[in-house]
Amino acid sequence: MKALKIKGHCLAWLLFILLHTKLASPTLLKYIPKLGVLRGINIFQNPSENLTSSEPKSDLKTFYYDQTLDHFNYNPESYLTFPQRYVLNFKHWGGGGGAAAAPILAYLGEESSLDDDLRGIGWLSDNAHRFKALQVYIEHRFYGKSVPFVSSEDALKNATLRGYFNSAQALADYAEILLHIKEKLSAKTSPIIVVGGSYGGMLAAWFRLKYPHIALGAVASSAPVLYFDKITPSDAYYSRVTKDFREASESCYATIKRSWAAIDKAGAKRNGLAFLSKKFKTCKPLKSVSELKDYLENMYTVAAQYDRPPNYPVNQVCNGIDGASQGTDTLARIFSGIVASRGKKSCYNIGEFFSDETLNGWGWQTCSEIVMPIGIGKNKTMFPADPFNLKEYMDSCENSYGVVPRPHWITTYYGGLDIRVVLKSFGSNIIFSNGLRDPYSTAG
Repeated sequence: MKALKIKGHCLAWLLFILLHTKLASPTLLKYIPKLGVLRGINIFQNPSENLTSSEPKSDLKTFYYDQTLDHFNYNPESYLTFPQRYVLNFKHWGGGGGAAAAPILAYLGEESSLDDDLRGIGWLSDNAHRFKALQVYIEHRFYGKSVPFVSSEDALKNATLRGYFNSAQALADYAEILLHIKEKLSAKTSPIIVVGGSYGGMLAAWFRLKYPHIALGAVASSAPVLYFDKITPSDAYYSRVTKDFREASESCYATIKRSWAAIDKAGAKRNGLAFLSKKFKTCKPLKSVSELKDYLENMYTVAAQYDRPPNYPVNQVCNGIDGASQGTDTLARIFSGIVASRGKKSCYNIGEFFSDETLNGWGWQTCSEIVMPIGIGKNKTMFPADPFNLKEYMDSCENSYGVVPRPHWITTYYGGLDIRVVLKSFGSNIIFSNGLRDPYSTAG
C-alpha cells in the first residue's frame, strides 16, 4: 500500500489523529429517514421473495484500490491512502477495445456496506447482457470494508478523521477508481454510465455534473436532490407516507394516527414499558416509549419507500391492522400490522431495519452537509407533529460532534435552486426516475 511508503511527519500525523484526537460521544439526533438499501433483510413477509434479480456471487470479483485520503489538499498527510473496496462482474463484458467498446455500468455506493447493496441492486445485472457491459460496484468511503485505518465506530468518534467523510471526497474516490479500471482493462473508449439509488442517486447525478469527462450519463433513481434549502416543503416526506397508507385503507390510517397516544398512555402507567415490551414481543425490554415509536415509524416509512409489487408492503401492514378480530384494541391492531409485515416471530428486533454502521454514518453525514429539513406538520399526517427546527437540529449536532451543520452547502456546491433552468444550461444525460409512492419522490 502507498500509505506504508509515507514517512516522516505524515506517519506521525496519522498516529496523532488516531491516538490523541479527542473522541466525540454522539448523542441522540433528530431522525432523518435513511435513503438507501435495507440491511440485508427482506421487507416482505415471504422470505423467499427477493428484492430484485441479481447475479450469482461466483460472478463477482472483489478488488481493493489504494485510495487517497484527501483529494483536495496538498499537505503531505493528504497523500495517505486506505484500501477501498470495489467489485467487478465480467460475465457479460464485451471488452473495451476499439470504436465499438462495450460500456461500463458503475453503481456508486451509498450509506451502507457494499454487501448490503449487492443483495439489493439488480439494475446493472438486468441490463448488462443487453449492452455487453462491465458491471462495477464501488463502496462508499467510511462504510463496510472501506473505512480508513480503524473501525467504523472509531473513525466516527475521531473528530479529525471523520472530517474526510463527505460526498465530495466520495465522488473523487469514484472518479479515481473508474479511471483506474479503464486503464487496467485497456478500456479507454468505453463509455461509463453511473447508477445510484436515493443518496446514491444524488451522488450519480452530482457525479455526472462534476465529472462529465468521466461519466457519459447517469441514472439517478429516487434521488431527493431538492430536499435542501426549503426547495421542497418540510413535511412532504411524511405527507406522502400518509397518503400511501390512506389510499390503502382509511381505517388503517385512522388506527395508526390514534395509536401514538395509546402507546404514550400505556407507557406512562406503572410498569408501562414492561407491558409494551410484552405486548409487542420486543426481543429486548424497551428502555423508552420512543424506542417503540421509532420502530413503528421505521416500519411505516420503509413500507412506503419500498411499496412495490407483487407484495405492496403498505397493503401488507394495513391488511394486518384491519384484519384483526372484531373488538381488538388499538395496540393489538398495530401489533397485527407488525406480524403481517415482518412475519410471525418469537420476538421482534426493534433495530432490524438498518445496521448501526449505517445509522451512525448517516447521522454524521446529515449532521455535516446532507441537511435535509424533514419534519412532520401539525395534524397533516398520521404521525405525531414534529416540525423541523433548524436551531434545535444544529444544537443537537454540535452537542454530538462538536461541529454545526452547513445547511446551504449542498445547493452551493451541487446546485438545486432553479434546477430546471440550470440543468438546461449545462446538464444532460441524467435520468431522474421516481416511483411516486416513494416519499422521497416528493423531492425528486
